[in-house]
Amino acid sequence: MKKLIKLLLVFMQLGVCTFGGGYAMLPMLQKEIVEKFGWVTEDELMDYYAIGQVTPGIIAVNVATFIGFNKQGILGGIVATAGVVSPSVIIITVIAFFLETFSEIIWVQKALKGINVAVAALLTSILWKFIKGATKYWNKIIGFILVVISFVLLVFLKLPSPIVIIGGAIFGIITHVISSSKSMKIKENEK
Repeated sequence: MKKLIKLLLVFMQLGVCTFGGGYAMLPMLQKEIVEKFGWVTEDELMDYYAIGQVTPGIIAVNVATFIGFNKQGILGGIVATAGVVSPSVIIITVIAFFLETFSEIIWVQKALKGINVAVAALLTSILWKFIKGATKYWNKIIGFILVVISFVLLVFLKLPSPIVIIGGAIFGIITHVISSSKSMKIKENEK
């Protein structure tokens, strides 16, 4: 029961502090879930995040569900999901009640603009970690080229991110098959 309460409180804290959606949540997940609590590895978090992007629903909720399930089974998934969602539900309900008055307050508008800048910095930071992590398994040049191609497909050609992610997965499988067959040929030639 203590583990479930801790799971709930940690994800409630993440839910309160996450502005800008699932992308902004990733640096906080990495710091809290990976570094502070060690509930998952960085590679597992990136896997959950990638799966969370290509599955229906909100990325933050999907990732929370995966991590909760990983830690405490089905009940853990439910608790983590409730934890990450409940602060937003409460805050949005209060804002909706006062929406007309709230949106006209100048300091609220300025605060939201400041939050957007901070989120952009967080996303830039996590993008750099993604690039370093993604390219450590392949030749750095191939990894960097894949990052650039993905960026062009997403930003300039406006392809949906699930298509680019699935394409990256297919590319990863193909490179694994090719490198595995090369390794097997090398081992056979050594015999």
